[in-house]
Amino acid sequence: MELDEDSPSDWDEDDELLDVSSFGVAKWQRNERNDSRNDGSSTSRRRRDVFHDILSMDSSSQYDDFHTIDWVRDIQKYRNQRKDVLKAKKDSRKALIYSYLYRGAGWLVISLVGLATGFCAGIIDIGASWMSDIKLGICVNAFWLNQEECCWVQNNTAFGEEGCSEWYTWSEVFGHSTIDAGSYILNYIFFVMLSVIMAFLAVIFVRAFAPYACGSGIPEIKTILSGFIIRGYFGAWTLVIKSITMVLAVASGLSLGKEGPLVHVACCCGNLFAYLFPKYHQNEAKKREILSAASAAGVSVAFGAPIGGVLFSLEEVSYYFPLKTLWRSFFCALVAASVLRWINPFGTDHLVMFYVEYNTPWSFYELVPFSVLGILGGLYGVLFIKLNLWWCNYRKSSNLKRHPVLEVVVLALITAIISYPNPYTRQSSSRLIATLFKECGPEDDIDLCDYKRNFTRVDQSIYPTAEAGPGVTNALWQLSLALVVKAALTVFTFGIKVPAGLFIPSIAVGAIAGRIAGVVMEQVAFNNPSWFDSCSATGKCVTAGLYAMVGAAACLGGVTRMTVSLVVIMFELTGGLVYIVPLMVAVVISKWVGDAFTKGGIYDGHIELNDYPYLDSKREFIHNTLAADVMRPRRGSPELTTFTQDNMTVEDIEMLVSETTFNAFPVVVSKESKRLVGLVYRKELVQALKKSRNKYNAVSQSKVCFTNEMPLHPSPDSPSPINLLYIVDQSPFQVTDQTPANTVVEIFSKLGLRTCLVTQNGTLHGIITKKDVLGHIGALESIHPESMLFQ
Repeated sequence: MELDEDSPSDWDEDDELLDVSSFGVAKWQRNERNDSRNDGSSTSRRRRDVFHDILSMDSSSQYDDFHTIDWVRDIQKYRNQRKDVLKAKKDSRKALIYSYLYRGAGWLVISLVGLATGFCAGIIDIGASWMSDIKLGICVNAFWLNQEECCWVQNNTAFGEEGCSEWYTWSEVFGHSTIDAGSYILNYIFFVMLSVIMAFLAVIFVRAFAPYACGSGIPEIKTILSGFIIRGYFGAWTLVIKSITMVLAVASGLSLGKEGPLVHVACCCGNLFAYLFPKYHQNEAKKREILSAASAAGVSVAFGAPIGGVLFSLEEVSYYFPLKTLWRSFFCALVAASVLRWINPFGTDHLVMFYVEYNTPWSFYELVPFSVLGILGGLYGVLFIKLNLWWCNYRKSSNLKRHPVLEVVVLALITAIISYPNPYTRQSSSRLIATLFKECGPEDDIDLCDYKRNFTRVDQSIYPTAEAGPGVTNALWQLSLALVVKAALTVFTFGIKVPAGLFIPSIAVGAIAGRIAGVVMEQVAFNNPSWFDSCSATGKCVTAGLYAMVGAAACLGGVTRMTVSLVVIMFELTGGLVYIVPLMVAVVISKWVGDAFTKGGIYDGHIELNDYPYLDSKREFIHNTLAADVMRPRRGSPELTTFTQDNMTVEDIEMLVSETTFNAFPVVVSKESKRLVGLVYRKELVQALKKSRNKYNAVSQSKVCFTNEMPLHPSPDSPSPINLLYIVDQSPFQVTDQTPANTVVEIFSKLGLRTCLVTQNGTLHGIITKKDVLGHIGALESIHPESMLFQ
């Protein structure tokens, strides 16, 4: 029976794309069909050729591509290796130095990961900001500066298209100095043209050089951290191309963010540095500790939230998170944030992206509108998840799947055409969020701050609530349109073949809704001051920017279903620690509302949509089934494929390995008794047979023993038997056939098992793999279990 494979009768030729080791089996099966009229000797020769093809494949890694790892075996392997290293340090000074390097390798790796992640994030932030502004104009005397920096370096520090003489719009570059219809159309054309060019370059680079660089990466990261192998997903090319195309995709104006992709970039850095140390390179379970710390660093530089990054790694992406990993994640996030602060990509000397300073405390009665924002955020999350998954499923089953470049270009064209007329969609999402979070002051001349106030001092700390002017009314209409546009475009954008994060678009949608609600509450308080007792003291009782912050948290919580980490990220993102209670209220209510309609957030939905083998340890299994219902073989299926301990030859084993794609074979005493001896893994078996043939001159008729009791030679001329007991796992995890299935699910999810044998009184009955568990859950929940993307 297999470990992580379908049975031979269920094999599909498409599996050749998933696993290199199945190529030989596929070739053998095709030859078997095409040459069925050939004699038996040819068939036997073909089988030997296939087996030698398998032997010649790269065996430096313990696991193949699209396979799951065995956490228990890898952790035990690390403990044994660590014990040997510490034991050998007394033998020589070289061994002593190596032991210190071995023990300190983890801190060295995460330090390098933090440094690399901080530098990558700084470069990406600077590049995205500059290229976003290039669509609007150029700094004539220093083209490498974005619009804000261009205006800072001149003596006149006024900022804006009209107040900054060093910044030229594209119409001014071509001689149209007056603001008229001609200059507007010319700027419009350049905005659309540059947006489409950037999006086109992004999708071309991804498609040509690194297909794994597309998307957010978080669903795949969650799956990989749960023990799945995807070779190349964290490769060097993926790191380079994702960094470049992330800048292009964000600058193109598509409704996406760079925060999720930054987590992928950080994991790429972690994977590359882990290759420098055999302790992590040769142990997939230990490597995932580095990747968990890298995930924390990715969120740390994405939002300037190191503590939130650690909690995000713990709550959202990590599968195995011991206390040691918690400390290392904290340190990695600290290093990455410190490097980003040194680079100072935003030019504000603040680590946080949207720093705010509110001087008005919130009132208890405001928990009611905050709760309403939480409800709306939860409903938005449900609607977004359903629509986005529907669209992504349609994309997979339609002609759009064959034309990813055209889809991105058309979407960028539509986005640019719709976005330019509205000033709130024309600017980048990050700047829009900063505008919505900010409280209006006397220096702000935008429509959103057009209040009928009389300022006695420019530097006064509290500006009383005032009547909204016509500019505020106009801004509310524009924000309402921006809300619809952002929400609709994000549905179609998340999942396209460019780096596309979800955090910033979701925060932008929530911030728009929250700012509208804040302005409405502000005017209600102004027109009815007697309703609010707190207004009498200062004349200021509602902070509109706070509502934007709460709405942003509610929407992001509804989409992702994050809780603790989201609240921490939000107050680190804005510096608004005083307002943590409103954030908690909105996030909790948003999650409650979302969970009432759908299970899991958008990342869980994409994991199921792509049929990734992710066994969620947080999801409860409530069905009353037994291990006998999960195990294979099932009723009517072929008998379990096993090895006997002392009566098989090298040729017999080679034939079984060549004819099957199983990754583990139980070893029994005999076919009749089926008393369990242990479990032997395919890759170790192949290498042991190769070693026996090359080093010990084993032949096809040599007996293979999985026991210490070697059989006697029947004659002096018979070949010597070989003993492979050293590769047998003599203590495989076992359950009885009457074990409740919920216990089996708990065992696989908590221990990270790859396989489990089913026995009764020492007699082998069947085998359960991670795929069998996922298939059983999928069958009970009406998911297609045979479409799981792994071997």
